[in-house]
Amino acid sequence: MIVAFTGMPGSGKSEAARIAHELGFKIFRMGDLVEAMARDKGLSVGEVADSERKRYGNGIWAKRTLELLGGESAAIDGLRGRSELDVFRGGCELDFRLIAIWASPSTRRQRLIRRRRDDMEELEKRDARELSWGLGDSIALADFMIINEGRLEDFKGEVAGLLSSLIGSA
Repeated sequence: MIVAFTGMPGSGKSEAARIAHELGFKIFRMGDLVEAMARDKGLSVGEVADSERKRYGNGIWAKRTLELLGGESAAIDGLRGRSELDVFRGGCELDFRLIAIWASPSTRRQRLIRRRRDDMEELEKRDARELSWGLGDSIALADFMIINEGRLEDFKGEVAGLLSSLIGSA
């Protein structure tokens, strides 16, 4: 089984992936591929993510991740759009489920500021960039949605419960 997490920056995708890892899923973070290439080229992550999508299509990071999976069960942190969703749904031999993690803009802003990840202007640019890749479509087309507005313990319990039920039904 392959599960992928989608959602806006700061929604809780990485936390959901950590929970999946605790349940035995191997984790693949598509952003790691982008960051590695950005380091190699001496460019920003946004520049590399955008330029590779323009050059090879919006599904390029999903194609590269799918090659790494090699038929293994895994959880993917950071599916960013409809093209990536189409790659996994069309090219994955295993059962594939997409889980959207949703949090309000104000909650996401607070989280990212607390993590010193982005300032307000940078967050708005990041949101716009990721929405331009079709992130809203992947959220809308998810098999499941988890609202992450409350306590961390509640969120962890909801993610673990969903993943456990998916494992049990596979």
